[in-house]
Amino acid sequence: MLDREGCMEIRILSKQGKGIKEICRLTGHSRNTVRKYLRSDLSPEYGPRAARGSKLDPYKDYLRDRVEAAHPNRLPATVLFREIRDRGYPGGERIVRSFVSGLYPAPAPEPLVRFETAPGRQLQVDWCVFRRGQSPLSAFVATLGYSRASYVEFVANEQFDTLRRCHVNAFDQFGGVPREVLYDNMKTVVLERNTYGEGLHRFHPGLWDLAKHYGFAPRLCRPYRAKTKGKVERFNRYLRNSFYYPLVSSLKQAGLSLDVATANTEVKKWLRDVANVRVHGTTGEIPAVRLVAEREALQALPRTEVSVPSQRPEPIAQWPEAPLHRSPRDYDQLLGVEL
Repeated sequence: MLDREGCMEIRILSKQGKGIKEICRLTGHSRNTVRKYLRSDLSPEYGPRAARGSKLDPYKDYLRDRVEAAHPNRLPATVLFREIRDRGYPGGERIVRSFVSGLYPAPAPEPLVRFETAPGRQLQVDWCVFRRGQSPLSAFVATLGYSRASYVEFVANEQFDTLRRCHVNAFDQFGGVPREVLYDNMKTVVLERNTYGEGLHRFHPGLWDLAKHYGFAPRLCRPYRAKTKGKVERFNRYLRNSFYYPLVSSLKQAGLSLDVATANTEVKKWLRDVANVRVHGTTGEIPAVRLVAEREALQALPRTEVSVPSQRPEPIAQWPEAPLHRSPRDYDQLLGVEL
């Protein structure tokens, strides 16, 4: 029985005015076969094809379980691809993307306005909050505007001493200091906006000391315009989807929860092996590579450590050293002790 293409070839040649003998010569079919398909409306019928196995089949249940464990959060296909690749998956990433996309509703694209900055000019800083309550967990996130290189440090509180320590660690990690650092309206940064006029804010005194020591100018986003620092905002979303949700869901499947120490251990490896060596979607380049060029434009780190203001300790109460008003002999008499 002819396939669909062979059947159509015979009919097309006939419509072109070719005779049976000519059609047989051109196609190599017998006269009876050519007459059969020209005299009837027969079309080749195909039985059901045997389903072909996929390299992904042994890993589909694992992918479904991972997606279900992370619900309502979404795990990127790139993360799941790395996980099953480590488990022996021999196929490519495209088929994983196609399968995983069918497990989620398609998100609506969000329009973004991008502001590019020169090397060494700006660092964008933000708190990324993951948990509140009795076991709080936040991340200090800092992203350089030009290279998109990022530093992340997980913390249990957002107090100023924590913020200062994270700044110091970030500058050390980047190997220099930008000319300005952009914040939103966090309480540990600004005490009052426009105190001394439009755009002249009253910053936290500890932040001023930090800024003077390292030589950067603190800047604030406009109120209700967090997209002004869109580079770090987008990285926060990437941090949640590519690092936090996969890690938390894996620990959840093992009956464990994420603490600060574990988060910092894992995020260092993630920054080194994934985030800062990926091809950035906006720049089309690798952040770690661009950081090499941006580092030349950063200000040098100060030679001395930043001074940390300390509170004077309260005086320790001393036991009174005044002499006894009565002698031991008088107390013995009161107790009836014979002398």
